[in-house]
Amino acid sequence: MKINHRITTLGVLSLAVALSLSACGKQGEPTTAPAGTPPPTAQPDGAAAPSAQAPTSVSVTDVELGNAVGADQKVATPSSSFAPSDTIYAAVTTSGAGTAALAAKWTYQDGQTVHEESKSIAPTGPATTAFQISKPSGWPAGSYKVAISLNGQPVSSKDFTVQ
Repeated sequence: MKINHRITTLGVLSLAVALSLSACGKQGEPTTAPAGTPPPTAQPDGAAAPSAQAPTSVSVTDVELGNAVGADQKVATPSSSFAPSDTIYAAVTTSGAGTAALAAKWTYQDGQTVHEESKSIAPTGPATTAFQISKPSGWPAGSYKVAISLNGQPVSSKDFTVQ
């Protein structure tokens, strides 16, 4: 009977070692999911992560106003005050890559629309897109605003005056 007890004990120990080794994974090999499998997202309360639609990879990082832009579409001298005869530019800086629709809506005092324009962009990195308004007979003095939207969503606005 002593032999059977040794065999049983040896069998149980062997089984325990085998189970332990199979649960650990092989040393030196990563324990991540195969390529193409999204990583699990842990939630603070232990709930499953909600699935979300991927946001656009283009974002607006800055808007500058001025009365001139260079060949790079950037404002030469930023300003928020303009003369009635000025052409007024809004240089919209974006980051990221992909396709997007940028729009500028220029308004006067009580929200009266002066001009609206939309441009399709396809940057491959940081880029600047310029919008402009001009009025040969001169802008009336007062308060104005340009509102910038990206893919139909408001992202920035700048107030300015004409004196």
